[in-house]
Amino acid sequence: MKKHHLFIAVILVTLGLSAYGQQTEKRHAFIEKANIDSSVKPGDNFYLYVNGKWIKNTTIPPTETRIGSFLDVYNVTKEHVKGILVDVSKGGTPAGSIEQKVGDFYAAGMDSATIEKRGYDPIKPTLKEIDDLTDVKGIVAFIAKQQTKNNDILYAPYVGSDDKNSSMNILGFYQSGIGLPDRDYYFKTDAATLKIQAAYKRRLKKLFVLTGSDTITAAKNTDAIYELEKQLAGSHRTKVELRDPQSNYNKLAVADLQKQMPTFDWLTVLSTLGVKVDSVNVNQPAFYKKIDELLQATPIATWKVYLKAAIIKGASSALSSDFVNTSFEYQKALSGQQKIKPRWERMYRSTDANLGEALGQLYVKQYFTEDAKLRMKELVNNLSIAFEARINKVDWMSDSTKTKAKDKLHAFLRKIGYPEKWKDYSKVTINRNTYFENLQACSQFEFNRSINKVGKPVDKTEWDMTPPTINAYYNPSFNEIVFPAGILQFPFFDPKADDAINYGGIGLVIGHEMTHGFDDQGAQYDKEGNLSNWWSTNDSAQFVARSKKVIEQYNSFTVLDTLHVNGALTTGENMADNGGLAIAYDAFKMTKQGKGNTKIDGFTPDQRFFISFAQVWRAKQKDESLRQLVLTNPHSPENWRVLGPLSNFTPFYKAFDVKPGDKMYKPESERIKIW
Repeated sequence: MKKHHLFIAVILVTLGLSAYGQQTEKRHAFIEKANIDSSVKPGDNFYLYVNGKWIKNTTIPPTETRIGSFLDVYNVTKEHVKGILVDVSKGGTPAGSIEQKVGDFYAAGMDSATIEKRGYDPIKPTLKEIDDLTDVKGIVAFIAKQQTKNNDILYAPYVGSDDKNSSMNILGFYQSGIGLPDRDYYFKTDAATLKIQAAYKRRLKKLFVLTGSDTITAAKNTDAIYELEKQLAGSHRTKVELRDPQSNYNKLAVADLQKQMPTFDWLTVLSTLGVKVDSVNVNQPAFYKKIDELLQATPIATWKVYLKAAIIKGASSALSSDFVNTSFEYQKALSGQQKIKPRWERMYRSTDANLGEALGQLYVKQYFTEDAKLRMKELVNNLSIAFEARINKVDWMSDSTKTKAKDKLHAFLRKIGYPEKWKDYSKVTINRNTYFENLQACSQFEFNRSINKVGKPVDKTEWDMTPPTINAYYNPSFNEIVFPAGILQFPFFDPKADDAINYGGIGLVIGHEMTHGFDDQGAQYDKEGNLSNWWSTNDSAQFVARSKKVIEQYNSFTVLDTLHVNGALTTGENMADNGGLAIAYDAFKMTKQGKGNTKIDGFTPDQRFFISFAQVWRAKQKDESLRQLVLTNPHSPENWRVLGPLSNFTPFYKAFDVKPGDKMYKPESERIKIW
């Protein structure tokens, strides 16, 4: 059962693995001067000034859709993680140990000969089960049964903390059921979207042919599925609408849901899931009403091919190469990636996704030090002090609301490196000869683990990212900021670097996650993690007015041709970028280096801070991937994550002598400041 909480605010959506402090090269300089394009004036485009030569001279590898600082860190890790996996996959480890489970999982995934020989045999029994369905009740029961195997078909149940009673877990239901990345892909008619629609349909047709259908039947099935998905998509809330936590909280009585949607049959669904509850949170009620209508109006034959497609798509990455390659051809059209990643890399990603905290335990033993954790605690403490000082100075907020804001800040749960309590995989059986069945075992484990939490107290020691992940997040229901071990590496963090580098790197990340607790979504949760209004009426109005200015500013940023940043979709991340920069800078100014003016490599401390910030977001991305990001991702493209905040930040103007006439210059009265 996958987690579908309203939002977990992250620094970057693209995830990977990383290692701390184990680079093969010794770093002597932390400002990468070779990347600086001195032909660009800092006040015209600081992003290109810092990264311009790198952008000009860098080619995106065919296995990637983007390249940059995050991928650099990820690439360092690939060899580290590969070393761990190759070592434990040799065998000879104690049965039932995490080494055995991780090693055998990876070994089974690397056994391409067996996987090729099996073809699509692993899913034939399930496809036969679908063939035997004869009525709507059977359809409903089949889907519910698949949910117990962690297959989110048609709809998406999840277990998470109750937004209005954050100490207890509740069963929720989220919108799902479509194959394209977002509802809007079904309704847009521009050339780029039509290309993706066609690629998706080709994928469906090919998958049906690979499982025995003739081309005419495969085409007919594809058309039926696409039309059904389009109807489902029409009932979906948009990405922007999904950002409203209040509208996504609909705790409804099961008895009422059963009366309103009898064909969906909530009683059968809940019984199959194995829970007895009086109420559930239906995040998007209109979507579930649409399912109920479509179950009545859509022919059984259409539902059966829809279910088959869902099963085949879900399993394709674990089947023979024909299925893998068919799915990758669609991915090429969607993201621009030209070459599939090597098998070992796909298998370590699969290992991380399915046995992440087992792999994480092996990882931190080799690639994370307690010194790093202590240094991070110091940085987090300093950022907290700086944030509190900024709250005190805010001129648009009343003292009573400031007190509550500081209470929330002080209540942040801080997690650094890895969980204090590891996930227990003792009930997961892994066999080195059956990759598909291993995936099923992990999925069943996760479902059982999740569903058993319903109605029980929340365990705030749990993590939503694995230790090697190059990312960070804020979780509003836990009121926590989380920094996995993976992100604690240059250019984000290096214990040998001067403070300007670390505060401009990981300091920005810390401040970013802290600000998420006070962005347009996070600000709706109190210090206990409950969806509760702690603002005065006037303060709330002031906050909303400033949020709208952020939306307007980012709406004006051009990405490709006529494609602009979606300010409403990216509001929270943009606020976190702006706030994180300001908080990190203030914390830096508390250090000895920040208070001084000694140059290193020809740059003042302030200049080094801002260059470090821009280095973190160095990136180059395929146009296809960039379009997808703008349409579906709450983050702005990397260049605007630098240029937007800096154009609002007066200390940057002073550090690089930005003046009227420079392209980044904004009169002080127009510089947006919230925190």
